[in-house]
Amino acid sequence: MIREENVSSEKKDYRIAAVDRAMLVLEALAEHPRLGVTALSRQLGLTKTITFRLLATLEARGFVVRDPDQPVYSLGYRMSVLGERAGQQNTLLAAARPAMERLREATSENINLIVREGERTLVLATLAGRHAIRIFAVAGRYGPLHAGGGSMLLLAWAPPSLRDAVVAGPLERFTPDTITDPALLSRRLDQIRAEGYNISVNDLDEGAFSVAAPIRNTLGEVIAALSVAGALGRFDAGRRAEYLTLVLDAAEDISRKLGVGSL
Repeated sequence: MIREENVSSEKKDYRIAAVDRAMLVLEALAEHPRLGVTALSRQLGLTKTITFRLLATLEARGFVVRDPDQPVYSLGYRMSVLGERAGQQNTLLAAARPAMERLREATSENINLIVREGERTLVLATLAGRHAIRIFAVAGRYGPLHAGGGSMLLLAWAPPSLRDAVVAGPLERFTPDTITDPALLSRRLDQIRAEGYNISVNDLDEGAFSVAAPIRNTLGEVIAALSVAGALGRFDAGRRAEYLTLVLDAAEDISRKLGVGSL
């Protein structure tokens, strides 16, 4: 009995050693830039071989950079990119939360805040609807760019080179209504930009709708999508018009909080 209690009280360690060591390298270089392999290995208590391999991996990904004239390392450009995005997302979440809560109160549907990461989307935050039958994404979930209300909206405003790459395929079919024809998808994206919103029906999840509007930064760039989503059986003509007005107003309110129109 005593042994069972000891086993159950042990705290499991799910850390991956290599990832943990890589984080130690980044933290060390953040505090003490321009360290060489020997100095860094001594500081971290790692062998020079392991330290060199960690640095080589991080350098290949742009997280550290080697001085061209000396064998010393500093943090790379990718760290700046991640830091900037983290700051943007935290600011975006703070600005969006009140509007998302008001939107859920007004619609009782699922409210999603979606951003683009490369050639896929990320659900940054979500509020579950109040209906018995709910369809909602999970925060942290990745998705495609060519299907779904917020996803297609973000693709419509993506850089032309990325948009062209996604449209060129391959385009996975999720439901019978998923657009998989490149020419048709391209025309649909042009329509979304012209109208300033996107309404998707049954193209990513069977029996679901999504009404999405763009959120912009101080430069007027689309950085996120706000959507109302739910079961298609509740989506009649009246709600379609109502939800569109509500989500456009909410997205505009968030954009104002982020400084749109202040420049």
